[in-house]
Amino acid sequence: MQQATGIAVVFGFWSSLYLLDVFLKAKRRYSRSYLQFLDGTGLSVSICQLRWFSTWFNRLFVRIAQWKPGFLRAWFTMGIVFALVAMVMSVFLLSLLVINTIRRQPVEQQVLTPVMPGVNLPASQITYYLLTLLVCGILHEVGHAVAAVREQVRVNGFGIFVLLLYPGAYVDLSTEHLQIISPLRQLRIYCAGVWHNFIIVLASVIFLFVLPWLLVPFYTVGNAVVLTHVLENSAVSGPLGLAVGDHVTSIGDCRVTSVEDWQTCIRVSLQERNSGYCMSLALIDKWDTATKSLSDVPAKDCCNRTSSTHLCFSYHTRASPDLKYACLPARSTTDRPPCKLHSDCFTPNLDMACVLPATDNTTKLLRVFHGRKPPLLFLGHPLDLHYSVGVSNYVPASAFIPINLPYVLETFCKYLISLSGALIILNVVPCYALDGQWICHAFIELSLRSTFPDREARGAIYTVVILFGTLLLLTNVFIAMCTLFF
Repeated sequence: MQQATGIAVVFGFWSSLYLLDVFLKAKRRYSRSYLQFLDGTGLSVSICQLRWFSTWFNRLFVRIAQWKPGFLRAWFTMGIVFALVAMVMSVFLLSLLVINTIRRQPVEQQVLTPVMPGVNLPASQITYYLLTLLVCGILHEVGHAVAAVREQVRVNGFGIFVLLLYPGAYVDLSTEHLQIISPLRQLRIYCAGVWHNFIIVLASVIFLFVLPWLLVPFYTVGNAVVLTHVLENSAVSGPLGLAVGDHVTSIGDCRVTSVEDWQTCIRVSLQERNSGYCMSLALIDKWDTATKSLSDVPAKDCCNRTSSTHLCFSYHTRASPDLKYACLPARSTTDRPPCKLHSDCFTPNLDMACVLPATDNTTKLLRVFHGRKPPLLFLGHPLDLHYSVGVSNYVPASAFIPINLPYVLETFCKYLISLSGALIILNVVPCYALDGQWICHAFIELSLRSTFPDREARGAIYTVVILFGTLLLLTNVFIAMCTLFF
């Protein structure tokens, strides 16, 4: 229902915008002012698309291109080497995926996965995805623009667009200038985009690696985890429950100093039986509020008629090996010394028992120490605890420091790595309408001109390669769509 509402809102917005554009252009009263507004701002509206185009950045491109010409020449030449190697690797990878699909061999992870909000992209991640897509697109096109100015190719302007939901960028280069320069200079321009995408990936990986050291003055790491999110109306929320900003230090006897420790403690609690608590038989008799007069009440449900502050515990004594049940106050009982076996509670001259929560195998009683008293008593499946909260390694040094900043930085970097890497794989494929088409053409002209002097022969080779690359990419997109929806 939410997906249908979202789709309706998106298409309703674009339909309204397009109809408004048509109306303002058609009405003589408004058309002149409206067209002047569009010309002055560089905006244009088409079906499900909004564009902005300007020459404002041309001077900036010229200044960057004039900075250290020797370095920039070597920089964009390295981009050629990278793009050609990436083209071979991308074609090999995509071909291998198609072959494995035809042979029905399992593919652990799809190389190209369509990202669709509401289908395989959570609503909470849409902002990261769209912002990353815009940043990657802008830096990709800036690479083309600077390389073009560096090779004396005129840049007509730079633009940003939104297609349905997806943002992007583009640069308008002079076709006449591109056609008259040498294939090597063309390659520096065509390969600059994917080269800059690779630099984004490399810079993001380095930033993720040094992030803990950059955050040292503001966050502490290695002593606890901090709660960044608590699901509303869950078993762990409430006045005595967990809250955003709490520092979790342990789950029962399992120490928590990192997100990995948190996950390990959850996993251990799934596998191990509930811990018991040492209590004297006299204290058990004193605290027991079980209703024993109702014969139809199962022994394990000895607290079904009492308040929610009590829990049914099982135990046995040295005198009798048969299990007994008692309804005891959960918080006071769990404050007693922990035990696993009856022998763990041996005390001279005192009859002791190890009382264990009378629950099924999947229900656990966990004590979550979160920096405030008393600790949270969680009764349920440990995975419910895992999915009810979000945790982070970075504990703020003061209350004024945002809790989610490390998560935002890490998530944004991971999206940069993922999307920039995907743009590299996609753009270097020798396919129509992608950078790979022009890279392939320039490379064939550069490398095969002496071997095949006939221009038509080189054109035939180029056509075959482009048709193969286009078919390969379309096949992978089809496989990815089938994997996503079927």
